[in-house]
Formats: sequence, structure tokens, C-alpha cells
Amino acid sequence: MHDDLVNDDIEEPLPPDELGHRVSEVFDLIGALYRRGLRKLEQSEEVEGVSVGVRSVLVLLHRYGPMTVPQMGRIMALTRQFVQRMANEAMERGWAEATPNPAHQRSSLIRITGDGEAVITAILAREHALNRQVGGGLTEAELTACTRVLKEMLRTFDHVDVD
Repeated sequence: MHDDLVNDDIEEPLPPDELGHRVSEVFDLIGALYRRGLRKLEQSEEVEGVSVGVRSVLVLLHRYGPMTVPQMGRIMALTRQFVQRMANEAMERGWAEATPNPAHQRSSLIRITGDGEAVITAILAREHALNRQVGGGLTEAELTACTRVLKEMLRTFDHVDVD
């Protein structure tokens, strides 16, 4: 990392070659964070019996309301087939249900149930407690910048089809 940069250097966009190297560092960190976070989620899976995939479906339904499987797949950048399996598992557990979709008869809306809300609320509360322990004295500006960088990196792959 380049902690020795002065403020003037940070304000100027990086030249493409330097940008490429720095973005590679970010990807490396994201990979490590993802793998460790996934392991932590899988360890916690035993508490509620919710797989990481079903958790992702429940989070989307909790945050955004009823959605179709293709909509969830696009948001999560996962195949419709995988999302369908996760939605089916959530429905088998009574955490979600299929309802008619007035906009598209062949693609049902998946809706979270009261039991699903209880499960995902407990999971998110436990994760929030863990996330509160992140150190480093992070500021709002730093987290805003981090989010902006990650969104730009993600936008680079907007053209990639997951199906």
C-alpha cells in the first residue's frame, strides 16, 4: 500500500498502468475478504441452518420485496439455475413462497414469509454485531470512497453474462 502519498497525489486520477496495479491490489484483498467472510458465514450456518446461497436470496427479498428469480440472478450476478435452487430451498423451509406475477405469468414472484423474516433478521443482527468490530477508525468519507471504487470495478464487468 502507498501510505506515503501526499494529498495532492490522491486527488489526481492515476495513469492507466498505475491504476491497473492498484486495482489488482484491491482485487487481491477482495478475494481474501470474500473467502474469509464466506467461511465465517458457513460456520454460522449451523446456527439457523441457512446456506450462504439461501441467505443471499432472503436478504434480497427482505430488502427489496418480492422479486422473480431472474431479477435476483441479475442483482447477485449468479445463474438463474443456482438462484432457482436457492429459492426452492428457501420455499421448502417455509422462508419464502411463490406468488403470481401480474407482469409475467411464467415467472412467479418470490416473497419472503414471516418465518423467513425472522431468520434473516437474526442473521443480519449477528452479522451487524460482527461488522461493528471492524477496526481502523474508518470514516464516512473512507467508506464512501471504498464503495465508489468497488462500484467502478464492478461496472467494468457489466457486460459479463452469468448464464
